[in-house]
Amino acid sequence: QKVIGGAIASPEKIVLSANRPDDFDAFWDSQIERLKKIPKNPRLKEMPDLRRGVEYYKTTLDNINGSTIQGQLARPKKGEKFPALLIVQWAGVYPLQRRWVLDKAKEGWLVLNINPHDLPIDQDELFYTDLNNGPLKNYPRICNEDKYTSYFLRMYLSCYRAAQYLTERPDWNGETLVVMGASQGGLQSLITAALHPKITASLALVPAGFDMYGPVLGRKGGWQQWYNAIDYKDENEVRETSRYYDVANFVPLIKCPVLVGIGLLDQTCPPEGIFAGMNQLKSSKEIILMPNSEHKNKNDTQELYSNRVEDDWLPALLKGEQPPIRQIINSSVK
Repeated sequence: QKVIGGAIASPEKIVLSANRPDDFDAFWDSQIERLKKIPKNPRLKEMPDLRRGVEYYKTTLDNINGSTIQGQLARPKKGEKFPALLIVQWAGVYPLQRRWVLDKAKEGWLVLNINPHDLPIDQDELFYTDLNNGPLKNYPRICNEDKYTSYFLRMYLSCYRAAQYLTERPDWNGETLVVMGASQGGLQSLITAALHPKITASLALVPAGFDMYGPVLGRKGGWQQWYNAIDYKDENEVRETSRYYDVANFVPLIKCPVLVGIGLLDQTCPPEGIFAGMNQLKSSKEIILMPNSEHKNKNDTQELYSNRVEDDWLPALLKGEQPPIRQIINSSVK
């Protein structure tokens, strides 16, 4: 039987699958302090004029454990100060596409796009395929039994450092700092808004990382499916670690407006856990329900969300205005 649409009732009543750790804030405060002791050491390599009116750079920043944050930055050639946009990436191992920053810079943004992994951004496809099938296969499970060594610790801190770097650039306008992403990028978008106080809006499409203890309540839980990612490790250690990386536990720290797109047919990042997490949000929000959307944008099932981002939210934010939140929940069936 083919399912073409989903529905949800009383989403505001969906509860968390696990309590927030008592030392959650202290842990992340300590990790940010650890990061601050490491110089950013920004390196920018200007690339040839790829699009008229836009400057483009490959960027590198230093991170914990001798790792780096590799990405790409673009800005308009004309002008002195600009609103900033941080773009964070979905799961997988792949190169960054230049158009992702060039298009936004053309619109007037100072835009930084970072690789979630400590990898070059523009190697040939075989380079990434080999890593995806080798050392980075199932990377969410790397050291997932220890909050101090989890693969995601470096990734989460990369987001904080990238946002902080933008705030310290002389060409930032000092007012607007937006973060956006989808799936794993949605995860990063929300945790960045939680950890960095200068984020002014967070946009997250089908965000991952929610509801790590979902199976306890009979829910699947969101990607990374941390609860059952045991791999011969101590299951209690793995599951306890997941609580420090569950996006739901970051949400109460967010103070800026948030736009979230939820696919009601999404089995990678199920809607129940996202709603449970977003119910913890104290700031303003708009949730876009996509009743016939799975995790990916198949047959334009996520068009309502993308239209709200490109036609309404980003243009308003670019001008320094508040995002045009129309109502808490929008929905559309195609």
